[in-house]
Amino acid sequence: MARRKSPITDQNVQDFRHEQARRKNNPPAGIAPTYEVRERRTQTYAHDPHLDPQLVWAGKAENTSFEVDVVSLHIHERISTRAILDAVRRPQPLQLALFGETPLPADQQIEFYQHEVGWANRLILGDNLLVMNSLLVKEGMAGKVRMIYIDPPYGIKYASNFQPRIDRRDVKDKDEDLTHEPEQIKAYRDTWKLGIHSYLTYLRDRLLLARELLTESGSIFLQINDENLHLVRCLLDEVFGRENFVAVVAFAKTTGFSGELLDTVTDYLLWYAKDKDSIKYRQLFTSKTLGDEGAENYDFVTLPDGTRRRVSHPEKRDPASLPMGSNVFASDQITSQGQTALGSLPITHHGRVFDCPPGLHWKTTVDGIRRLAHAERLFIQGERLRYARYLSDLPVIAIHNIWLDTQLGSREKTYSVQTATKVIERCILMTTDPGDLVFDPTCGSGTTAYCAEKWGRRWITCDTSRVALAIARQRLMTAKFDYYELRDPERGPAGGFTYETVPHITLESIAKNTEIDAIAAKYQPQIDQALADLNRALIGATGQPLLREWEVPREVLQLIHGVGGVSRIRTTGMGGAPRGAAAGLAAGGSGRLSTASGTETRRFGWGRSGCAFAGDHLSADRPPLGAPVRRAQARAC
Repeated sequence: MARRKSPITDQNVQDFRHEQARRKNNPPAGIAPTYEVRERRTQTYAHDPHLDPQLVWAGKAENTSFEVDVVSLHIHERISTRAILDAVRRPQPLQLALFGETPLPADQQIEFYQHEVGWANRLILGDNLLVMNSLLVKEGMAGKVRMIYIDPPYGIKYASNFQPRIDRRDVKDKDEDLTHEPEQIKAYRDTWKLGIHSYLTYLRDRLLLARELLTESGSIFLQINDENLHLVRCLLDEVFGRENFVAVVAFAKTTGFSGELLDTVTDYLLWYAKDKDSIKYRQLFTSKTLGDEGAENYDFVTLPDGTRRRVSHPEKRDPASLPMGSNVFASDQITSQGQTALGSLPITHHGRVFDCPPGLHWKTTVDGIRRLAHAERLFIQGERLRYARYLSDLPVIAIHNIWLDTQLGSREKTYSVQTATKVIERCILMTTDPGDLVFDPTCGSGTTAYCAEKWGRRWITCDTSRVALAIARQRLMTAKFDYYELRDPERGPAGGFTYETVPHITLESIAKNTEIDAIAAKYQPQIDQALADLNRALIGATGQPLLREWEVPREVLQLIHGVGGVSRIRTTGMGGAPRGAAAGLAAGGSGRLSTASGTETRRFGWGRSGCAFAGDHLSADRPPLGAPVRRAQARAC
């Protein structure tokens, strides 16, 4: 996710400005009746009857084209948090710059839609078909919208169409729940005259205009329930083409309720692209948690003293019960499919010879195996050699098309059919960059506008209901957002945010890390000398046979006392686990070498930014070395 800047006081309120984005000058409502030329214009749109296959409904064959009136979008109110606070502190005349507007000379102010002005996000009251047509014809916005989110009525029932009052969300399919707005009642009766047949015509016309608004790399998300999911998908296939279908996303909307048959707890997103081959896509990630999805097979743990064992069932249920400094890992294969002449030869580890299973080859070379051993990434499980893949190697997991963490509690709702912010946030973050334009022709409670504003996207939204716009207006005016750190402040949000990063350590990145060889060569002679001193002491005191390096108990390794030269060797990896010097490079930490002349500390391992460094000091201005060959940019959501 993007990094937050330090807290901002109310004396220095900032907002995201899209300085490079432009739009046409809409007529203000106050002067539009006087100066606007009144003439009825229409725009004709045609459907292609030759697409195959197609859904058939009453009235479709007779309406292969339709006309839409070309109307102007009048400005009734300008809202800016910065302007409001400035006005409270220091009353002064209206300054259009505070609203992102470009002041125009008096003669140009009445030349509507003829001049480009600074960008301003818009909340529009009106039929979305008329609004989209005006954006296309009057403002020339065809191919300029990056993402469209549509949450249309799920069907033709009252509860799918209205919320009669701001303070009432329990809408039922009864006459007393019908809205009291006359234009809404007329629109309802006219729109659904033929029931589901009218519903499909209503959607098809709007989807056609939405497609015209999208840029070639743009996406459209349509939210629907299971009642009409199959019909609407056929409709989207017809308008956007089956080849541009991307995914069906199922997301949890409630924890469930008692019904006569199987409970329905999900809604769906139908995701289509304008051109799938050109689609803009940004992978999103969620954090891994031991025992949950993506982290089910992390069955082993390296304890702070360096010993390894299985994770118990209670510890998997409650990872906090593990000793502090523990590092869980999964047992992974070190072989791949296919037998090769050199890659399938036996290898030796800790004095044992391991044969490569028939038909397989080792994932890395002999040198790579040696580096994995130095990094303490190899361990013996039964009769097989395995690779230790730590949970911290990649602590995130890519999201897929089933979202179970999107329930919206009843107390969080301000509108009867409100969608959880997490759902729309993910759609925005997956398909847009900061500064891109997002459009929602079904405003509702303004969740799309809220999420777009939060993440530095431009937005336009509209609705036919005054109740919906009143709720959205209040929500947007009272919202408070984190101000994320901009990568290029001069460009504003269009320059992108500075994102947090996570490490991505792979077997290959460790096996190819030649820095491990240098560290092993530097410290191994000292370790060998200390081991020889230990063996001499043991033989003299107990007559025991010689110990090899991997047979020395961890607690003994920390307390080796020699006669001269090296008196103590202690290496500490992630979580304080003692380990070989080279292991610290791959896993992160420091090594302490005590000599007769004093103590010298060598640091090596991971920096907080996800880059690995090696050497005498951990320095952010040194070139990245060590285990990783790439970093995963984590947009957490």
